[in-house]
Amino acid sequence: MKILEVNDLKKVYTSRFSQNTTSALNGINFTIEEGEFVAIMGESGSGKTTLLNILSGIDTATSGKVLLDSHDISKIKEKELTEFRRDHLGFVFQEFNLLDTFSNRDNILLPLVLSQKSIEEMEKRLKKVAAELGITSLLHKYPFEISGGQRQRVAVARALINHPRIILADEPTGALDSKSSDELLNVFDLINKNNQTILMVTHSTKAASYASRVLFIKDGKIFHQIYKADDSNEKMFAKISDTLTMLTKGAD
Repeated sequence: MKILEVNDLKKVYTSRFSQNTTSALNGINFTIEEGEFVAIMGESGSGKTTLLNILSGIDTATSGKVLLDSHDISKIKEKELTEFRRDHLGFVFQEFNLLDTFSNRDNILLPLVLSQKSIEEMEKRLKKVAAELGITSLLHKYPFEISGGQRQRVAVARALINHPRIILADEPTGALDSKSSDELLNVFDLINKNNQTILMVTHSTKAASYASRVLFIKDGKIFHQIYKADDSNEKMFAKISDTLTMLTKGAD
């Protein structure tokens, strides 16, 4: 079942002080099936962040469509967009984006508070997600009291608490050391095996090797894609490395 459809997506920026234009996206097309773990890779300036911002409704496309569960995101009214994002999308950022004045527990529960869920429902969901991610003992601490890897797991819990249709992760291992990155990627692997759909933008070949499919963007277009199928992470790592070399050389 298709959960996300991106059709001929284009984004053109025009300078405020001249008529100069820059094309960030030049006709992006892809779909994501429910339960997929898809990574997006490409050099800086290739359009990855622009794409993620449009998929999340933070930015708008110049033309084309983004359909999430057949909902055209561009047609959602501004006052309803925040609610739509909260109810359908989960976000994991490179810098965690946790509130230091809130306990980890309150950070995780914030989306449910905004959705006006009952106390009973909030506690039920919190208990489940905290146990799955191994952070139950961290709930009454504050973000500044725990490690970067632990903070990112708290952020993942916050992203999961509203049962999102898809998690959008922007360089989720970018601020982590090697050990913490491995732990986070194992968490992503676990939640994906529980049928959570994930779309991750990353520069990390290792992070991308955990995905079931990798899309490569170059000059605002999908340049290539590879599937993991039954390959090991190590084999997928090698395939990604070969493709990145080809992309860098500008091969067809």
